[in-house]
Amino acid sequence: MKIGITGATGQLGRIAVDKLKLYTPSDHFVALVRSPEKAVELGIEVRLFDYSNPETLAESLKGIDKLLLISGSEVGQREVQHKNVIEAAKVSGVKEIIYTSLLHADTSSLNLATEHLATEQILKESGITYTILRNGWYTENYFGSLAGAIESGILAGSAGEGKISSASREDYAEAAAKVLTGDGHANKTYELAGDIAYTLADFAKEASEQSGKFIQYNNISEKEYSELLIKIGLPESLAASIAGWDIGASKDDLFDDSKTLSSLLGRPTTTLKDAIKTFLIQ
Repeated sequence: MKIGITGATGQLGRIAVDKLKLYTPSDHFVALVRSPEKAVELGIEVRLFDYSNPETLAESLKGIDKLLLISGSEVGQREVQHKNVIEAAKVSGVKEIIYTSLLHADTSSLNLATEHLATEQILKESGITYTILRNGWYTENYFGSLAGAIESGILAGSAGEGKISSASREDYAEAAAKVLTGDGHANKTYELAGDIAYTLADFAKEASEQSGKFIQYNNISEKEYSELLIKIGLPESLAASIAGWDIGASKDDLFDDSKTLSSLLGRPTTTLKDAIKTFLIQ
């Protein structure tokens, strides 16, 4: 059996490759990447794979039995890009696709949900056996602002008292590797999230305890948060999206207490405490 991993040089993809090496020989899987030169260090077969060049995808998928389709990073282009991959998979005879979607994509108010839900539908209509991994928030999403929060003593956001069930990228990557190499996952959709939910105030408190510097969580309006992000250098569209995601968090769009992820892993998910500790010692 040959496994293909799209986006294998990305933040999630690299970890997925490492996890797969624990379950199957390296010559059983292939890195499918836009820049092959960046994948040499992975130590596995590498093939050129660009979601936006559909005419080349089918050739790159030849001989692939299972495909881990890691969602693309270009918001607004992903539905078309994912459709290109799924159609090429049909042509190439891929037997199964595992897709990384979004937690509660069918009910989430996050702007990210639309393209994920559309991809899920395309996948279901393709006739290819599928598994949908609806990944929750990555704890690492908050680390970009953590250094600044430690320095300033303020963590700003618009998530209110919303509960966030995040997990580490390692948790999600390991779950993907287990699904790729295991049985009993055909045509299933998994809502994946961390075991223990927290608020951003809880996040600030944990970061305070571990850094030794008091950090206050300041909840501000969506508009104020977006303006703050623009002020520190983020593009206007990205700032608006991040602020909007916080509003989604305030509505518990990032919350799930099913513990499906830890069930797939066979262990508890990475705690907020351990994730912050790892970040601080890097």
